[in-house]
Amino acid sequence: MKIIAMIPARYSASRFPGKLMKDLGGKPVILRTYEAALHTNLFDDVFIVTDSEIIFNTIEKAGGKAIMSIKEHECGSDRIAEAVENIEADIVINVQGDEPFIDTVSLSRLVDVFKKDILKEVDLASLKVQITNKEDIENPNNVKVITDVNNMAIYFSRSVIPFHRDKSIEVKYFKHKGVYAFRKQALIDFYHTPMTPLEAAEKIEAIRYQEIGKKIKMVETDVEAVGIDTPEDLEKAKKHLNL
Repeated sequence: MKIIAMIPARYSASRFPGKLMKDLGGKPVILRTYEAALHTNLFDDVFIVTDSEIIFNTIEKAGGKAIMSIKEHECGSDRIAEAVENIEADIVINVQGDEPFIDTVSLSRLVDVFKKDILKEVDLASLKVQITNKEDIENPNNVKVITDVNNMAIYFSRSVIPFHRDKSIEVKYFKHKGVYAFRKQALIDFYHTPMTPLEAAEKIEAIRYQEIGKKIKMVETDVEAVGIDTPEDLEKAKKHLNL
């Protein structure tokens, strides 16, 4: 089973333009992420997929592997799918370009899902983390996920799910972390399917997979990633790097 990591890397970002090229301890954020993915030793190959010549050249100059996107893409899955269509692979892991401190343990659990899936019933695996703070639960920027008893995803939403009507029943809330592991075919099927109605309404790409019948296994983690979405996050990352 060939397992590769794909790191989608857009240069523009609405909240923090050019964040992937910002300096983090003497190296750009995206190079830190690329090197961290290599150092996990989980992957047969690691690629940066980008729309930016600056990012492409930075990775190539450092001896890494980069692929230029041909089309404009709305989401990371589409960007990865275009790049991976002609690459030999069985499992494709989507690593976030703005999370340079990679959680190797959680990624290895995603890989294990497919190693244990003898019957190939799982199309994707992804991560969830429990949230307990009321503001986090109600924040529409946090995508929530509910699962069945086998940890297969039932639905993703920006709304509060489940609705806690019966207060005598204990309810746990989980945030979806946007780290995916795909069977290559599931990714290609997603790419060749137009945006689906619920996906368009919620603006959550995971829903398209569900709407076209793909099965998503959720893996719980207790690790909150150090993502870089704002200049303040970058300063936190610099401190984290120096710990």
